Amino acid sequence: MKPATILILLLSLPGTAGASGYFDFDASARNIYQAALELRFGEAEAALQSMQQQSPDNLVMPLLENYIEVLRILADDDEAAFRRRAPGMDKRLWKISRGDPQSPWFRYTQAEIRLQWAALKVRFGDYLSAASEVKQAYELLLDNQSRFPDFRPNLKGLGLIHTVAGNIPDEYQWAVRVLTGIRGSVPQGLSELESLIKYAEKNEYPFEIEAIVIYSALQLHINGREDLALNALQRPAAASGNSALLSYARAQAYLRNGRTGEAISALQNSPRGERYHPFPYTGYLYGTASLYRLDLAEAETSLERFVQFFGGKTAIRTAWQKLAWISLLNGDQQGYYQRMWMVKQSGIARSDADKAATREAESGEIPDVRLLRARIMFDGGYYEKAYQFLKNREAEFVYQPRIQLEYLYRMGRITHKLGKMAEARHYYEQTVIRGEQQPWYFACSAALQTGYLLEEKNDRENARLYYRKCLNMKPKEYASGLHAKAKARLNRLS
Repeated sequence: MKPATILILLLSLPGTAGASGYFDFDASARNIYQAALELRFGEAEAALQSMQQQSPDNLVMPLLENYIEVLRILADDDEAAFRRRAPGMDKRLWKISRGDPQSPWFRYTQAEIRLQWAALKVRFGDYLSAASEVKQAYELLLDNQSRFPDFRPNLKGLGLIHTVAGNIPDEYQWAVRVLTGIRGSVPQGLSELESLIKYAEKNEYPFEIEAIVIYSALQLHINGREDLALNALQRPAAASGNSALLSYARAQAYLRNGRTGEAISALQNSPRGERYHPFPYTGYLYGTASLYRLDLAEAETSLERFVQFFGGKTAIRTAWQKLAWISLLNGDQQGYYQRMWMVKQSGIARSDADKAATREAESGEIPDVRLLRARIMFDGGYYEKAYQFLKNREAEFVYQPRIQLEYLYRMGRITHKLGKMAEARHYYEQTVIRGEQQPWYFACSAALQTGYLLEEKNDRENARLYYRKCLNMKPKEYASGLHAKAKARLNRLS
């Protein structure tokens, strides 16, 4: 082969002297990234066009384009746009592949793009394809971490993957390891994210707020530590930030900590206007928070606006369920049935909450209004009011097994939050004994909460016992979320 031919071939290979482009997450890139996170997509796209003219060879641009596209699809819950724009991922990866593999950004940007599209694929039900993206992202990040151990951005993706992988049920762990090679645990992943966040507090790190939001979400939805989720969002960088995504994350954490008033304030202060892309989920959460403080008119207005104008499918069924509850609390039983009919006609049931709403609609069973009111007061953090409302009323619920079980469960949750641990333990145990063979979620959740209670008392052995009880139950409602939290606690205790 002639030397000139060899030279041409070498120049055409990625990472050789023929590498095209460079990686520089400079001030312009950071401004575009910040605008994208704050849903200022128009400004982000205009700045990106300017960057393309001024720095056409900067290969962080495909990552920035991806942030804008993925965040817009998630905000709109737009499955059609997801299907239409999916080929864009491969085009961006091809651009990056022409870069220098000796840069820590070379593999990192590819991994981030794959992880972001994996999130979209999970959202819209493409689970096998999502698993493939996560596997490839994981391999890229592991390789990058080996080559560049001081490149901190690696920990954001690795922490997320290790946490989620560690929470997969034991019976599927072998399949995950064989098919993807991914190994991890909840403590490992959260520890990686914690170290990253602590690093960012003292060093320049452009993805700090994103890392905090991811860490908070994992603590909230997997580890079951609502307090740590909220603490993370109160760190200086997040506390001083103001975006729709941050407002939504704060409000979720406040609600899960029983601080409804602060959740409503966070949502009211969420930025809005022509500069910002709409984020309808803040309206849904505002309606939910208003319901929790029994402001039924405000809740109805906000939730009706959400179901009327939101173009996506996620949370629509849950919103109609909450509107049905409002009808019931207002004494309008016919309105309840009409709105529960809309649950079956609208949206899609992928999330645990939407699945639960669907089951309630299909069951034809109307909730007990007294227990519904107590549940809403509890969810809003009004524990003493809920306790005073329900105490000494057990005799009213003994004639219907499901309602009796729900009464015991509600009293367990309420007394637990009020610090009445002996009462809480009694109610939880009765719920588990009477409900572990039933299809409802009360016993499964009571077992999980008993584990929490025992762990608070440092009774680790019995806490493990109840977490395993939770995992052994297979309720038709909320099973995946309850099992995720129990699995996370077992991992931590191990």
